[in-house]
Amino acid sequence: MKIFAFKNLAFSVALACSVCTAAAQELKTEVFDFLNLDYPGLEKVKELHSQGKDADAASALLEYYRARKNVKAPEINVDKITISKDEQKWADEALEHTFFSHKGYQPSFNYGQDIDWQYWPVKDNELRWQLHRHKWFTPMGKAYRLSGDEKYAKEWVLQYMDWIKKNPLLKIDKKEYELVNDGKLKGDYENMRFAWRPLEVSNRLQDQTSQFVLFLPSPSFTPEFLTEFLLNYHKHALHIMANYSDQGNHLLFEAQRMLCAGSFFPEFKEAAEWRRSGIDILNREIGVQVYKDGGQFELDPHYHLAAINIFWKALELADMNGYKKEFPQSYIDTVENMIMFYMNISFPDYTNPCFSDAKLTDKKEMVKNYKRWLKTFPENEAIRYMATQGKEGKLPENLSIAFKESGFFVFRNSWGMDATQMVVKAGPKAFWHCQPDNGTFELWFNGKKLFADSGSYVYAGNGEVMEWRNWFRQTRVHNTLTLGGKDLETTDSKTLLWQPEGNVQMLVTENQSYKKLKHRRSVFFVDGKYFVIVDEAVGDAKGSVNLNYQMPRGKVNNSREDMTFVTAFEPGSNMKLQCFGPEGMTMKKEEGWLSTEYRKKQKRMNVSFNVKKDSSEPVRYITVICPVKDSADAPKISAKFKSKKYDEKGLEVEVKVDGKKQVLKYGL
Repeated sequence: MKIFAFKNLAFSVALACSVCTAAAQELKTEVFDFLNLDYPGLEKVKELHSQGKDADAASALLEYYRARKNVKAPEINVDKITISKDEQKWADEALEHTFFSHKGYQPSFNYGQDIDWQYWPVKDNELRWQLHRHKWFTPMGKAYRLSGDEKYAKEWVLQYMDWIKKNPLLKIDKKEYELVNDGKLKGDYENMRFAWRPLEVSNRLQDQTSQFVLFLPSPSFTPEFLTEFLLNYHKHALHIMANYSDQGNHLLFEAQRMLCAGSFFPEFKEAAEWRRSGIDILNREIGVQVYKDGGQFELDPHYHLAAINIFWKALELADMNGYKKEFPQSYIDTVENMIMFYMNISFPDYTNPCFSDAKLTDKKEMVKNYKRWLKTFPENEAIRYMATQGKEGKLPENLSIAFKESGFFVFRNSWGMDATQMVVKAGPKAFWHCQPDNGTFELWFNGKKLFADSGSYVYAGNGEVMEWRNWFRQTRVHNTLTLGGKDLETTDSKTLLWQPEGNVQMLVTENQSYKKLKHRRSVFFVDGKYFVIVDEAVGDAKGSVNLNYQMPRGKVNNSREDMTFVTAFEPGSNMKLQCFGPEGMTMKKEEGWLSTEYRKKQKRMNVSFNVKKDSSEPVRYITVICPVKDSADAPKISAKFKSKKYDEKGLEVEVKVDGKKQVLKYGL
């Protein structure tokens, strides 16, 4: 009983301290300097402020916001609030200061009774950056609205104020925000690069609109707190305006969220400028970051999807609030092209290839996306088909398709779950999230992905975090060719030939992978059934040439004698791979990994076929990949070059699969 009484006393003291902190809120009268008091509806606020009655003016301002109906926020609908089990858990844990920061770090970490916003339990930058996105705040708001329990609102106000107090906005070099490690910054300055990185600031700009709506009716949302909130929000917007990222998806996120800020709080004097800034950047960047074929220039399916939703959200918000016309038709058409690009490179189960830093987006989430996009593009029958899972609309007319500017090529014999589909990535130089993986591919057969790309696992941090990031980024853990196992020096593939029709479909692409070695990869899709991949390493470079393949997870039987790999899965989706190379070719098996979610990895086998190159003579391989339903039906395969020497202008090979001969050739 004594222990119980002591714990209750400690809790009471802590609660009393919290209440004191909440009571320490001040009326921030300077907020009136940032508001356009001539904005319709603020007449009473203006009058009271002009009379020096700022406390009453703040109360009137709160009444105005509680009654405001003319602004629409797409992120939340107070008439249709739902909360998932996970969100309820995050809301409840947040009451004890256990904060859901990152789904890759579960269970969540506790940040102490006196919240330590600089606590960094694992030196992964993402964990600390995302702490400052306050992902648990909106679930707390949902829990408050659905339960009516004031504890959620009271705690949110306390945490919001605590964050302001302990995370001051200081001045640091803009470059410091993206440092992999902490460099020379210490204390509050070191914390600045996490708490005030523009991407996180923009995240808060957007999410705090939902939190504002959810908590606005609460008694804890006092006039004094309103002035603190608006002043802090204004500071966030000015920080973005002065510190926009230079390029990439970060810039898109920041611009879209500045549009959100200017739309949701039109009462700020600079609101129109914020909206215009966001719209101008998005209108400009959609032409810079998106190729004419619809591919986003990071060449990463996950970030391509993110970019679609950034551009689309801006359209939706503009449409809801009456200024959609500020986006030209070319912008709207480009968003639609981006959706069609993503649809074409995705697999029949709606999932995306995990090229570069991509994560796997599941079918449930993608159906939601297609339903949202359909509102903007109701005439697009393909989007309708995907949104309704085939109940309405119709599939695209094409099967195989190329996106040559972006360097994505799709071979498929149908759109159904029983399809055989290969997606090849071989394009131009890209940006941060793109890995040195030119020539890699993913293969789907009859309901299963057989050759998944490696993914990324983690992004940035210190020590072990960077070791794992570098492991997943390296070229040799992709389905492509390397010299001495080293990363590509150049990723800028050129498409030499694309033939998507007929019984033999072809792709020929070439990359000057190293200063003295170029890699030509020719892919043949034969009879809609199997693939022949010819890899030719050409140049004066010397060393070990490695043809790398990442095997499917599960039992894979192999033979060094004939260089074969055959999966031993349950009947339905299996494959046989056989590689034919120069005399002296060896095969090496290593432990490999696959990661489709942040900080989650699964073991598998990495394989390389290796040839010692000690002259300028090209090294040439033929790989035949035959998908089969039952591994017992794996065919007998043979293959050889009919053209005895490398020919810059063409190729001819002979392949036999179960005795059926096929001559594959092209001329450039």
